[in-house]
Amino acid sequence: MALLKIHEPGQTPLPHEDERQLAVGIDLGTTNSVVAISNDEKPEVLRDKSGGTAIVPSVVYYGEGADPVVGEAAREQINSHADRVVSSVKRLMGRGLADVKSIAGTLPYHVEVPSEEATQSGEPMMVRLNVGDRVLTPVEVSADILRALRARAEESLEKPVEKAVITVPAYFDDGARTATKDAAKLAGIEVLRLVNEPTAAALAYGLDNGAEGLYAVYDLGGGTFDISLLKMQKGVFQVKATGGDTALGGDDFDHAIAEHLLAERKDSGTVDSLDASDAKRLLQTARKVKESLTGADSTDITVSLGGADSTHTMTRATFEAMIAKLILRTITITEQVLDDADILADDVKGVVLVGGSTRVPAVRKAVAELFEQEPLSNIDPDEVVALGAALQAEALTGGSDNLLLDVTPLSLGLETMGGIVEKVIDRNTPIPVAKAQEFTTYQDGQSAMMIHVVQGEREMVDQCRSLARFALTGIPSMAAGAARIKVTFNVDADGLLTVSAREETTGTEQEVAVKPTYGINEIDMANMLRESMMHAREDMEMRLLTEARVEARRNILAVQAAINVDRPLLERQDEDNIMAAIAKLEAAMSGEDRDLINQQAEALEDASRPFAEARMDSRIRQALAGRNVDQVNEFGS
Repeated sequence: MALLKIHEPGQTPLPHEDERQLAVGIDLGTTNSVVAISNDEKPEVLRDKSGGTAIVPSVVYYGEGADPVVGEAAREQINSHADRVVSSVKRLMGRGLADVKSIAGTLPYHVEVPSEEATQSGEPMMVRLNVGDRVLTPVEVSADILRALRARAEESLEKPVEKAVITVPAYFDDGARTATKDAAKLAGIEVLRLVNEPTAAALAYGLDNGAEGLYAVYDLGGGTFDISLLKMQKGVFQVKATGGDTALGGDDFDHAIAEHLLAERKDSGTVDSLDASDAKRLLQTARKVKESLTGADSTDITVSLGGADSTHTMTRATFEAMIAKLILRTITITEQVLDDADILADDVKGVVLVGGSTRVPAVRKAVAELFEQEPLSNIDPDEVVALGAALQAEALTGGSDNLLLDVTPLSLGLETMGGIVEKVIDRNTPIPVAKAQEFTTYQDGQSAMMIHVVQGEREMVDQCRSLARFALTGIPSMAAGAARIKVTFNVDADGLLTVSAREETTGTEQEVAVKPTYGINEIDMANMLRESMMHAREDMEMRLLTEARVEARRNILAVQAAINVDRPLLERQDEDNIMAAIAKLEAAMSGEDRDLINQQAEALEDASRPFAEARMDSRIRQALAGRNVDQVNEFGS
């Protein structure tokens, strides 16, 4: 057996050059993507042939009978072939049709409607897009973007590139993370690790500046918002808390501008009926307005729709008023994350800005006011995530003395009797992590147990998100509560979950890799933590009430089972008392008074005590039957 060689901190040897595997860091963004490489802990972005921009727009053009075109060349096709262009596909990664309904109006392309037979199957339906003469999934579109980034890296490095660290929003759930890995696989890329975008940014700043302490990473991209609190100390980068909204970003700023322009056209007598092509052109115009107002106090715009042109002037003040509520949403989420971590804004040493949308002056002002300090921005916010990913890629292939610890964004648990959630891994637990709990059977002779895995912060199953179900069978016939079922949750470094259940007596075991076909819809994702706080008291009351009902039902079943076995031992008066107590307990269980349920449960225990004593006496007599005094003494000793 080979021994594991251990090195002291700071003395990790570099591998031989021919042993080092080439790996890049990829920021697969909603609006733009970037690829970077790191050597000797010095990361750099990989630019186009001319050495210009490092940004690759996350836009794909699917020409008739031609290979996909990715990037700025694809974006230029919006005016002439809008129905063949896909953008912002990251918003659909890991989502199903039911999730997309609420944001369908903001999507600049057509979502395919499944057949009636497929809909009636009851299975979650994967989103498919009608793009020209093709039907594509978000995974396939993302794979085309990743192929373009891989091609850029191979052209720049003049070497094959088959491995990468890819970043994802901290609030990407298991389905979206799996979809990202699937897209990489289609592109011929082995994912060394999925890293949360804010964590990657902190990694870049920590190494570049030698910064230590508590930092906030405010990441506002094109389609998602993340806020993370990270503690950096002696090469260890640990996420302390995280929060976000998977449906909030610069795209929403664009939509606000577009709606304002349409309203002005309507006021001037121009009534527009937009098709997909018009919508894309209008959003492209809105994006240019947003970018212009970053450096100017006002800008003039010409809008061409339906053969009618209109001229508009927009000021930065007007734009900031339109997006004020959107910015406030990010600040509210940030304040909640600070509360979760029991941290004051004054405790934060620095604030890192990530994402092109943080260039908006109103965003920077709001962040500065919250933390009472100017945010850090000396690394390009469009490039910082890819730079951090490249550093992590180098660490995973070439060795590093820096340790990166991400966390689970939401709690993971399973359903117990009464629809109660038993949390196994709490939110903000560092990953990778494995935790186990023991459970038992509810009824006598129970031979199987359904394991229902859920995600969320609420106390009841119907208020959380279902991840997976599987059955553990082959449990030996035992009395209720005798079986020992060990359920283990294992979250790997990519945030992907595996759940196993094992009956300890027989060794019977079942395992499932949790791979949902769609993600949490954006409304649930945005509100899940806030609702858990708002409803904490009533949730706990409901949990306690349900637990009281479950325990009461368990007691009734145990008494009834005992009566079925030993009815001859039961006096008529005692039986009447027990039946009356059961009736009162069941009546209490149908109500909402937990104290009354517990009171009637105690009354049932009192009514059953003579019968329980008679059963015990009977068992003792059976055990002593046929024994003499010496044997009894020996038995007792």
